[in-house]
Amino acid sequence: MIKDRDLYNQLYQHLDKKEYSIIIGARQVGKTTLVQKLYSELKKSFSDVYYISLENSKILQEINLDYENLFHYARHPENPLVSQNRQRVVVFIDEIQYIENPSNFLKYLFDTYQENLKIIATGSSAFYLDTKFTDSLAGRKRIFHLKSLNFPEFLSFKDAEELRKELNQIRENDQYMSSFYNDLLFYFNEYLTYGGYPRIVLENDIEEKKQYLEELINSFLKKDIYESKIEHEQKFFNLCTLLAAQTGQIINKSELSNTLGLNRRTLEKYLYILQKCFYVYLLPPFYQNLRKEITKMPKIYFNDLGLRNKLLNRFHNIINREDKGQLIENYIFIRLGELYTKDQIRFWRTADRNEVDFVVTETYGAGKAYETKFSDSGFRQSSNKIFQQVYPTYPLSCISYISRGKSIPILKI
Repeated sequence: MIKDRDLYNQLYQHLDKKEYSIIIGARQVGKTTLVQKLYSELKKSFSDVYYISLENSKILQEINLDYENLFHYARHPENPLVSQNRQRVVVFIDEIQYIENPSNFLKYLFDTYQENLKIIATGSSAFYLDTKFTDSLAGRKRIFHLKSLNFPEFLSFKDAEELRKELNQIRENDQYMSSFYNDLLFYFNEYLTYGGYPRIVLENDIEEKKQYLEELINSFLKKDIYESKIEHEQKFFNLCTLLAAQTGQIINKSELSNTLGLNRRTLEKYLYILQKCFYVYLLPPFYQNLRKEITKMPKIYFNDLGLRNKLLNRFHNIINREDKGQLIENYIFIRLGELYTKDQIRFWRTADRNEVDFVVTETYGAGKAYETKFSDSGFRQSSNKIFQQVYPTYPLSCISYISRGKSIPILKI
């Protein structure tokens, strides 16, 4: 049985919209499975629905020769300028980035057939979509970003729907004390350790999980390396490992260049590729008032914890891990990315090392600030007094894995 993703309902509701639906995300997060489920659902009640994969080189070659060749594989929609027939054709296209010019392709179809044709397309990497989408396609598309499973989706994939309901209770009611603490903690620790790639979540054998993560790194990262024309493959992998070890830290690009033996321009290219392939995110700093606030260097986070842990080959119990604080901080980054747009999330640090892990702007000049700790016993409001004095409209609180007197505080956000 194919499990539902949270994005499914958003996509379904967008079917009636004129704009095309473009689904982007890292390899193996489930884009193809998602659109196949949507395709199968539509086929039950609508005949003019078609599915095309551009992994098929014959189809790809034909479309690159002439965009109209798409309709060798789907009913040809009527041109609304020459026909009153408004019967809509829906075409699912998997791996659209393989088309030589996907921007022109979609623009041509949209402008020619308008409301008579709906395209739902997937693309494995924003890197390719960025470089090949030469036209903004403004008003012609909506982007949907499918990520690896969030924790509620993880619980659903584990057939733990009752625990997912329990998690909702915890998040909706700050005073709620869960009686399912141990069950939630068991699954949460697995999520922190092995991440949210669907295939890995569905596998129960620990050694198989590790093997799948190894395959993901070797196969899919290498595919990105090949398609991105990376010259120094080993240095690229070394960069990934260094970034994993520096999770939650400020990235000094000059130090990375020297350590890896890469010039600055090549390093910048590699970091760009890692971001555009959805493996990492470089979080920019928050600054408004103080002259000593750091204004350039970002912090590094991974978009999936399993991938990050595999790069370091660390899978032991979180309680005994030296990097447990980094792991918790990276999880909170992922969670905040579910609640807010990335543009709303920043970190704060001054040149004399006053620091707040996350600053979230909810409205102009106001929001929330968070410090993350493995245990809140290490949190002192007084240590952040400069931030609180300068930014009183961003109240500061602590998010921790272990807390005194509260049940699973990290799951309440």
